[in-house]
Amino acid sequence: MSEKLKIRLSIANRVYPLTIEPSQEEGLRRAAKNIDYMIKQFEQSYSVRDKQDVLAMCALQFASQVEQKSIDKNNVNEHVEDKLKALDSLLNSYLNS
Repeated sequence: MSEKLKIRLSIANRVYPLTIEPSQEEGLRRAAKNIDYMIKQFEQSYSVRDKQDVLAMCALQFASQVEQKSIDKNNVNEHVEDKLKALDSLLNSYLNS
């Protein structure tokens, strides 16, 4: 059992103390950095100044990326399954002839 690590992440000029597994640190730091970058992009592109609105837009952006990856993965899985069924059919017809 690994020892917990205490870190502090800054997001939207607020500091959040967290106690995490050491293996989570890099991912959390990258996520915080990406959120801050996205906040700056939204503030510059859309002239949004309310942090709550900007954070909601960031949350929507990240959530939509996760959902789209899930949809894409399901589409790829369906495509692979179709190809495997076609290959299985070809093999069965070859073996039965």
